[in-house]
Amino acid sequence: MVGTLIGGRMAGMRVSMASVAARSGRVNEDFTGAVPAGAVLVDGAGIPGAEATCRHGVAWYASRLGATLLALLASGPDRGLRELLAEAIERVTDAHRGTCAVADPIGPSATVAMLRVSGGVLEYLVLGDSFLVLDRADGAPIVVTDPREVVISSSYVPALEAAGQGTDAYQRILNDLRSHRNAPGGFWLAKDDPRAAGEAVTGSCPIVELSGAVLLSNGAARLADEFRTGWPEVLAVLASDGPAEIIRRVRQAEARHAVRPDDATITHCTGLGEQ
Repeated sequence: MVGTLIGGRMAGMRVSMASVAARSGRVNEDFTGAVPAGAVLVDGAGIPGAEATCRHGVAWYASRLGATLLALLASGPDRGLRELLAEAIERVTDAHRGTCAVADPIGPSATVAMLRVSGGVLEYLVLGDSFLVLDRADGAPIVVTDPREVVISSSYVPALEAAGQGTDAYQRILNDLRSHRNAPGGFWLAKDDPRAAGEAVTGSCPIVELSGAVLLSNGAARLADEFRTGWPEVLAVLASDGPAEIIRRVRQAEARHAVRPDDATITHCTGLGEQ
């Protein structure tokens, strides 16, 4: 399996990461990284034809947004996570506003999961269908995601299947689905509008209640979300064998169920609050 595995220790927490592209030879459009104060995972999303609107591409957008968020996290805990995400979206949009059609509906976008450890508290933010899982010392894991895109998209599946891909009817239905993105009553992603950050799911938890926290792209989370491995088992495998083993099992399950692979990325944070 082609990918990266990084293990290290930093003030504040221990972090292990694994990220693998959907297929060999394909660009990985996920990004993840960590600083002593926290961690970020960005899952880039593209629509066919997006290259005509943005010369940089989805992977550039995801990595630029992720790197900007890490820099903002490192600057200190004085601002809320939604505020940091809004600023990051605005900075990245400004970085290619002069060369790309940043507001075009099919331009690059991304889901985001991030956490910050400060003052005995873990704060988190999730925008879109990435996942954050809090591994509690006592009690069931807390699983955080934003299901709005999945819920809305699933309601269009019967009509899309009936129309048939490549038909005019299919394209009309698809355009209607896309009209719900970053719109009231719809679903929200990081793209060109910093107001999307205000729709993110946020929360916090005392660090003393946690054994760890995990950020996962939806391609990695499907082991539990789609293939029904329980989250307690996923967390146990992470603790014993690390993120790369979870992604290996994802690929096995995809092959068994004839599911198209997706980029899969995991960031596992333990030792929260350690110095």
